[in-house]
Amino acid sequence: MDSQYFDFIIFAAIFLVIITVSSYNRFIKYRNMIEESWSGIDIALKRRFNLIPNMINAVKMYSAHEADVLTKTTEARHNSSKLADRTAEESAITQSLQGLLAVAEAYPDLKASQNFLALQNSLSEVEEEILDARSAYNNSVRKNNTLVQSFPSNVLAKLFNFQSAQYFTLELATQRAVPEVK
Repeated sequence: MDSQYFDFIIFAAIFLVIITVSSYNRFIKYRNMIEESWSGIDIALKRRFNLIPNMINAVKMYSAHEADVLTKTTEARHNSSKLADRTAEESAITQSLQGLLAVAEAYPDLKASQNFLALQNSLSEVEEEILDARSAYNNSVRKNNTLVQSFPSNVLAKLFNFQSAQYFTLELATQRAVPEVK
């Protein structure tokens, strides 16, 4: 009987180690997925940021004031690594892009410009990429947060200091209604 008891303890210990290693590896997997997804968002945001100077130049011919507002906003970008700071920066840029798109509505010649239309199409594509990357990121965050908050993995999360991640929310310039320009 002692042999069976000893075998059971060995089996339970091995089982516990396997569960611990498996859960730890899932935490690492989800953390890496979050980092990879954030990289996708960052790349799309940089593409959008690179489009802005071209759009500013196209608009400058039609309205110096609106272009100056956008220029000041984009110069304020600090490329923070903190999600909350980065979200605030990108939201400010989004607001400026909305104003820029409204300027196009106010100037029929600008709306008809092939160069501006190409830039606007590129912006729309980049906004779609941002949306897709944000969805992938938030999906990874959801999986991570579920693992961090679920029993018994939450015990391991506390033990190994794994924490819930923050969702990335950003309203895209092309998703909003164009504000009225007077």
